[in-house]
Amino acid sequence: MIFISLFGGVLLLLYGIKLLNDGLQNAAGSKIRSLVRSLTSNRFSAVGAGAFLTGLIQSSSATSVMLVGFVSAGLMTFRQTLAVILGADIGATLTVQLIAFHVYDYAVLLIGAGLSFTLFTKNTLYRNMGQGVLGFGFVFLSLKIMIEAMLPLQGNELFRSVFIALTGTPFIGILLSAAVTALIHSSAATMGIALALATSGLIPLQSALYIILGANIGTCATALIASMRSPAEARRVAWAHVLFKVFGVLLFLPLLPWYQGLVEQTAPEVMRQIANANTLFNVVMAVVFLPFLGLFAKLLVKLVPEKAEEKTFGPMYLDDHVLGTPSLALGQATREALRTSDIVREMLTEMIRGLRSDDPAIVEDIKRKDNLVDLLDRQIRLYIARLSSSNLTESQSRRVMTVLEVTRDLENIGDIIDRNIMPIALKRITKGFVFSQEGMAEIVSFHKKTIENFDFAIAAFANHDRELAERVLRNKEELGLLERELVQAHLERLRKGLRESIETSHIHLDIIGNIARINSLITHIIYPIVEEKRARGREDMGI
Repeated sequence: MIFISLFGGVLLLLYGIKLLNDGLQNAAGSKIRSLVRSLTSNRFSAVGAGAFLTGLIQSSSATSVMLVGFVSAGLMTFRQTLAVILGADIGATLTVQLIAFHVYDYAVLLIGAGLSFTLFTKNTLYRNMGQGVLGFGFVFLSLKIMIEAMLPLQGNELFRSVFIALTGTPFIGILLSAAVTALIHSSAATMGIALALATSGLIPLQSALYIILGANIGTCATALIASMRSPAEARRVAWAHVLFKVFGVLLFLPLLPWYQGLVEQTAPEVMRQIANANTLFNVVMAVVFLPFLGLFAKLLVKLVPEKAEEKTFGPMYLDDHVLGTPSLALGQATREALRTSDIVREMLTEMIRGLRSDDPAIVEDIKRKDNLVDLLDRQIRLYIARLSSSNLTESQSRRVMTVLEVTRDLENIGDIIDRNIMPIALKRITKGFVFSQEGMAEIVSFHKKTIENFDFAIAAFANHDRELAERVLRNKEELGLLERELVQAHLERLRKGLRESIETSHIHLDIIGNIARINSLITHIIYPIVEEKRARGREDMGI
């Protein structure tokens, strides 16, 4: 029964930490990016941001993985993350501190409160917070189960000898703790086990200190694994976390007797001493390393250099590391869609050159860019599909549909330019046709207004700007009238018998018609934005 209780207690501890991390991260998710980016203007505020953020989501590993994602996506630089990492390690000690205050005596109360929020409220924020409270309850309950299960082992010298042998020397204790933490992806869980062992009298404080040092190293494994396929800047973030911890442990090892003596003075009971030892280690690390972050950054640039091989074209912002934070992942998908719009705009700009010039290389360049748009469209859709498997709020689900609609419209605009308009340009070059001066001026004017409308639509999408969206809708009517006027003007030139108009009549009308189709797709880009705003308005009114 002892081993069954220990086995169940450890699993419940891991599950509680997962619930805690997921619940608090979802509750704070929409604020995470703006919080971190706004508080990294200097080292001290960055340390505070890291501590506060990790205090919210209770996982320094999760914070490190987020930072890897931020750097991969270009939201932060590697140097900005160093102070945040030091702060994150301080914030991660909160759970162990709470455990040490015997909060586990109220585990059942916390579980009840968490379940009440989770089961009986429809508010997403309250449900996420309830999930976090439920996770705390399970963490404390698991600790209580493990402590009570180990009490009969206090008088068993064999078990005491085994535990002390496993954790009684610095090298073995630190290595074992680091390996266990890396395996279960949670330093809090490893320290929870250490608390239970020490409270039950199975290991002395000295062995618990070795476990603390090893757990601090092992917690870096998650971010290190997550960064493997990331750019060099993001890999440096993960390695910075590793080196901070390793250097910190090497710094503390010669001072262990002094460290232990200081920790023993902080509290009368071993559970509080262990929690304080963990907090003290990370605070001292921050104080020691903070003045040398510039030198540390230079060292990491040398240790983790840029890869020499040339990058192939692909998504820049679709980072899998941030899929666990839907608000951030949606922001990244939006950025990739805006990157796609930049390529489509280049195609629109070059399109008129292809119609006026006799250079077929322009047509080939547009075809190449359309292939890039098609690739990004596929990747965005795949990314959104993976994101949609998460628990999204109603607002996030609407934004998902908006991004999908916009990327589809952009891909369709690219196809019209590549498959419909560029073949006309090639035909004109091959046949030697020349547009009349008036006809070309009309096409250029229509094209210019189309690009202006495209810019309004993309700006409305990027900024959720309903005023710009409504301007695009007004332009749709004006451009529809202009299309009819241009067709009538061309027919008038035909009646006059202008040779250029007769030769180019079929391709002239095809170009006008295809530009009109592009304008329809541009207008379609802003429809989801208008609907999104209307839906938010209904939510605000409680409808």
